[in-house]
Amino acid sequence: MAGKNKNKNKKSAFGARIAADNRKARHLYAIEDEYEAGIVLTGTEVKSLRTGQANITEAYAEVKDGEAWLVNAYIPELLYGNRFNHQPRRPRKLLMHRREINRVGGAVQRDGMTLVPLRIFFNDQGRAKVMLGLGKGKKHHDKREDQKQRDWQRQKSRLMKDFA
Repeated sequence: MAGKNKNKNKKSAFGARIAADNRKARHLYAIEDEYEAGIVLTGTEVKSLRTGQANITEAYAEVKDGEAWLVNAYIPELLYGNRFNHQPRRPRKLLMHRREINRVGGAVQRDGMTLVPLRIFFNDQGRAKVMLGLGKGKKHHDKREDQKQRDWQRQKSRLMKDFA
């Protein structure tokens, strides 16, 4: 009887297997646009991502010399990787269309926006992808307002459940 490991095969709403998730990003930033980008990885990085132990909460993306880079993303070394292991926090190149890179780079420079990685996932073909969010940092009062809205929605759903 072959059973699936629940932690290893967690799927998102859009059907892809999530390797790393940045849950704090939507709390800290008002995300306006989302972009899907490929990521250049070595073999041991892919194997390590499949274990689901990567961390992107402190990571960010930047546009430098016409290329997009993922900076400070932590992908742990593979235990069985020997001398071919990778550096855990090395900058990784992102694969995006030139038009998207120019649009994102302009928004970051001109409007003071931030390019935040939201999640790293494997698509249906098994390729590692990064979902990037382009957003502005929230002020303290914006965060409080969002918390009030969430609390009200939760309370409203409880009232409607009791009423029905």
